[in-house]
Amino acid sequence: MSNHVAGKSIVITGAGSGFGRLVAQKTAAMGALVTCGDIDLAAATATAEGIQAEGGKAIAVASDVTRIADMRALAAAAVEAHGGIDVMINNAGIMPLAFFADHDAALDAWNRCIDINFRGVMNGIVAVFDQMMAQGRGHVINLSSIYGNHPVIGGAVYGATKSAVNFLSESLRVEGRGRIKVTVVKPTGVPVTGLTATVVNQAAGVGSLGQNMGGFMEMVTQMQDGSFPPERLNAANIDYASLAPDHIADAIVHTIDQPWGVSISDITVRAAGDHFII
Repeated sequence: MSNHVAGKSIVITGAGSGFGRLVAQKTAAMGALVTCGDIDLAAATATAEGIQAEGGKAIAVASDVTRIADMRALAAAAVEAHGGIDVMINNAGIMPLAFFADHDAALDAWNRCIDINFRGVMNGIVAVFDQMMAQGRGHVINLSSIYGNHPVIGGAVYGATKSAVNFLSESLRVEGRGRIKVTVVKPTGVPVTGLTATVVNQAAGVGSLGQNMGGFMEMVTQMQDGSFPPERLNAANIDYASLAPDHIADAIVHTIDQPWGVSISDITVRAAGDHFII
């Protein structure tokens, strides 16, 4: 099979952990030239050094996605190190699920969610747009969520930011036709990622889980104490209940590993037996 990842200069925000680190590792192993951006420079450096130790090529750059100056510096570092930017992955995000009744506890987190999840994606696009247009080709990948599909209780602000990412992405796709291809990735829940730690009120998950809320919470508890049936965590089984982060990372890599003329514009990744209803 052809490898359409090798030699591509790929910039990833939030590359110090989670999906970002996994995508950095997987693409570097396929021959990509990776620029690891993260607000935590030590985490980004650990990702880059791990790649280098395996013979891959990567650099680390401290970058706060809410600051356009940081994002422009991230893009400039990628151009200087790797000669251009083929792929920009706007991955950094937080998930402060909460009810409106939680506003006293949630408001600061909601404001930061807007800054990271929406402004951060906008800044990422702006930082690479001129470079990609000058090159005559580029690929922007934006991490959205199933929460962006439909408004639900408990997910108002988070879902609104992801819906905005969808809108922003489609607008870029239309404007960049024939020069910049755009992919929106919509994961369902992955309980073992750090994203769940940013939830303000765990009960607010009811909007995306509905009648399955009880079963989901039981699964999470059993996963934590090691009593969840192992066969339900085997991706070979149709009742696979909870995605591992690798599946999301593999889907992102799949969208990159296409000929330049082929664009996977929208991809939703689910476990066949997951609990989410949106």
